[in-house]
Amino acid sequence: MDRHADVLITGGLVLTMDDEDRAIPDGAVAVSGDVIAAVGDAAEFDGWRIDRTVDARGGIVMPGLINVHTHAAMTCFRGLADDLPLMTWLNDHIFPAEATLDREKVAAGTTLACAEMILSGTTCFCDMYLFEDAVAEMAHQAGMRAVVGEVLFDFPSPAYGPLHKGFEKTQALIDRWRGDPLIRVAVEPHSPYLCASDLMKKVRETAWKNDCLIVTHLSETRSEVEQIQKAYGRTPVAFMADLGLLGPRLLACHCVVLTEADQALLARYDVKVAHNPESNMKLASGVAPIPQLLAAGVCVGLGTDGCSSNNDLDMLLEMDTAAKLHKVTCLDPTVMDARTVLRMATIEGARALGLDTITGSLTPGKQADLIIVDTERPHLQPMFRPASHLVYSARGSDVVFVMIAGKVVMEKGALFTIDVDRAIREVNRIALDLHRFGTVPSR
Repeated sequence: MDRHADVLITGGLVLTMDDEDRAIPDGAVAVSGDVIAAVGDAAEFDGWRIDRTVDARGGIVMPGLINVHTHAAMTCFRGLADDLPLMTWLNDHIFPAEATLDREKVAAGTTLACAEMILSGTTCFCDMYLFEDAVAEMAHQAGMRAVVGEVLFDFPSPAYGPLHKGFEKTQALIDRWRGDPLIRVAVEPHSPYLCASDLMKKVRETAWKNDCLIVTHLSETRSEVEQIQKAYGRTPVAFMADLGLLGPRLLACHCVVLTEADQALLARYDVKVAHNPESNMKLASGVAPIPQLLAAGVCVGLGTDGCSSNNDLDMLLEMDTAAKLHKVTCLDPTVMDARTVLRMATIEGARALGLDTITGSLTPGKQADLIIVDTERPHLQPMFRPASHLVYSARGSDVVFVMIAGKVVMEKGALFTIDVDRAIREVNRIALDLHRFGTVPSR
C-alpha cells in the first residue's frame, strides 16, 4: 500500500493533547492536504512517500495555541491608557479612541495582531470587536483560524450605527463566511451591563436560527454585578439564565465575580468560560474562581483579552500567569498544574469554541494546526517535564514553526502571510492620529 504525505514533521517530542495525553519522544506527524494523516513513532513512517520533511531538531511538536478571547485590533491601543480603573479606562479613553476607528484602521490593527499571534504560536483566536468583517478578512488572509463577531451594544456603534443595523451586520457576516474552512461567526453582545433584555433575547434568536456560538463578557467586575443586581434583582449569570441564554453554545468571558450559585448554573448548563488572568490582574478586576469551575466540570479556555489591557497576545506567557496566579491565590502549589493549563490553551480552548472535532489536538483526521517549540535554549534545559517547561519556562519567541490547515505560515521567524514591517508602520500612523485626537492621557 502506497502511503503518502505532503509534509512530515519529525525529529522531536510530539505532545498530542489527545484524550490520552500521549507524548511520543521520537515522534512524527504526517500531513496530507489540510489534515493530519497520521501521528506516531518516527520509525513508523519509513517507506512513506514524503514531499517535504521538517526536522523539529529535538523540539516539541504540539497543537497550535488557541486564544479564546481577544480584541485583535486593539493592538492600535497597546499602552494607550495603562494603570487606570476599568470604567475610567473604558469610558474616558478606550470608547473615545474607538470612536475614531474605521474599517481600514481595524484591518491594520488586526493584521499586526495576527502577526504577533502567529509568531508566538497561536493558530486560532476568538475575537469580539468593531468592523469585524475586516477582522475576518485579515485573519483569513493571514491564514489563521478565527471565530469572529460584531460587538453589539444598546447604544449606537461607530461601526454600524443603531442596534438593528448591528444585527443586520451580524447576519451578513454569518452568510458571508458560512462554510469557510477557517472563519466562523458568533453572535456577540458586549455584556449584560451594556445590553438590555430585549437585545439579549434577539441575540438568542439569531444564534439559534444560525446555529452560532454566543460570546459575551460576563461578571467581569464587582461594579458590573452590583449594577445588574440593582437593575434586575439578580446576578449577571442569573439574569442570563432567566433569558434562556445559558447553554453549551455560550462562551462567557472573564467570570471573575461569581457566587456559588452562579458557578453551579454555569456547570449545570455546560457554559464555556474564557479565562483572562493577565487582563483581570492589570485592571484589578479580581481573580476568577477557575479551580472551582474546573472541579465542577466547567470547560475553561484561556485568552489574552486585548492588547490595551494585557498588553500582549503571547499565550505561553498567559499560561504561566494562569498557573501561578491561582497557586498564590489558593495558597496551594498543586492547583492549576501544568497539564491542566496546557490543555486550557489547546484542546479545552478548542472545545470552548465548539472546534474540538476540528483542532486542538494532534489527532488523525483533524486539521493540521501545529507548532514547533525550540527547546535547545538555555532557559529550556534540562527538560524533565515538557508540560512544565511549556507553562513555566517557554515564551512566544521560542516558537519556530507554525502550520495552520496544512499550510506553513511561519518558519524560523519568517512570516509568509503578513508583511510585518508594513503592519507596524500602519499601526504607528494610527497612534499618531490618536495623539492628534487627544485620546492619549497626558500623564
